[in-house]
Amino acid sequence: MKILGIGSRINHPEYGKGVITNVSTTEYWVTFIENGLETIDLDSEFEVIEAAENEVDTVSFYDVERTLRDLLKKWSDVSEIVPIGDKWKGGKMTLEPGQPGLASKDIPIDTFFHKIIMVRDRLRVMEQKINASNIEEIEKVELQQYITRIYGSLTTFNVLFKSNNHYFVGEKTK
Repeated sequence: MKILGIGSRINHPEYGKGVITNVSTTEYWVTFIENGLETIDLDSEFEVIEAAENEVDTVSFYDVERTLRDLLKKWSDVSEIVPIGDKWKGGKMTLEPGQPGLASKDIPIDTFFHKIIMVRDRLRVMEQKINASNIEEIEKVELQQYITRIYGSLTTFNVLFKSNNHYFVGEKTK
């Protein structure tokens, strides 16, 4: 299987016509005319309209953007845009009370997801402040362990993320 280069034009049976804007080891990042940015597996079924040949050492706009975003994230409290999984867009959560006769409450999933992202961003800022503080190293380690456990408690919500790159990760077992 030959890997298509950035700039290649394709026609996907589900998403329509698009242009490859980035290539990773497992997937193409394609901007589709009708459906916006989507990722598809390298071995997905699609028609190649025009294949572009790229040099090995080219850097995609995505790579530059990601590097800049990573630098900003590291040195400021700028939060990244984290997309919700497609199947959840426009959805709602219904909270049903356990007592009969009480009304249920509907919450847009997008609103709930945004609040989860805000919690994660604030945890990251707290983590940075702890690391930069003058407290004893043993206290820093203890606080880091608490934060790791908090991330672990939030892994239930990973199902809402579009990409597993954004997942909450708790303590890893060896």
